[in-house]
Amino acid sequence: MASLTVTHPSHSAQTVSRIPDAADVGGSAGISAQLRRSILEGVYEFSDRLPAERQLAETFNVSRGTIREALRRLEELGMVTREIGSGTFVTYREFAEQAAIADVTSPLELIDVRFGIEPQMIRLAISNATAIDIERLHKALARVESTQNDPESFTLADSEFHLSLAECTRNRLMVWLYQLINETRTHSQWASMKDRILTSERIAKYNAQHRRLYNAIASRDIDTALATIYEHLDLARTDLIGASRK
Repeated sequence: MASLTVTHPSHSAQTVSRIPDAADVGGSAGISAQLRRSILEGVYEFSDRLPAERQLAETFNVSRGTIREALRRLEELGMVTREIGSGTFVTYREFAEQAAIADVTSPLELIDVRFGIEPQMIRLAISNATAIDIERLHKALARVESTQNDPESFTLADSEFHLSLAECTRNRLMVWLYQLINETRTHSQWASMKDRILTSERIAKYNAQHRRLYNAIASRDIDTALATIYEHLDLARTDLIGASRK
């Protein structure tokens, strides 16, 4: 695990060892999610400057282009602002209840919320996605399809794929909501069920649905896309119920 020294305006430098290597977090989306989590947890506070792109690239062992893409995602969420010549600064102010809600939300509660959000997310993605968004979604698909036998890697890549779907909506609030969904999926209730659910066979089924979903969005086929997302969420809910009874 990589470690990074940060200095806050109000206190002395400290070593933070919670930022993992890039292989653990899965590309720019994973790096963005980890930096977002560090902001939510107060490692970086309001008005703090994040480490320079070069330092982040060395920490995560990725290119500066990957870091810039991760910072772009944070900027679109309103978490940071980038000032040419000065750096990247935190603009997020914590809402007290947010972390507490994520901590107590059960996997089944979250699936129910996803049923409410993701069909509309698909509609907006088909209406609003640009060619660049579709290309990012294709890259996320390739990553999730490469994790056939590894539940941990699949979880990270799956989160990135669905976040890329949210980004296709071009709606910043939708992206923010999906970041919170992904954050909730990292908590202990999920971790305790993940290995029971994510067998190679189930991962293959989920990825077949991811592939159909990508093809439908890329071809602007709303009927197939909606049918696929409902099928995907139904399967996830059935698998969660089965795992919770064991």
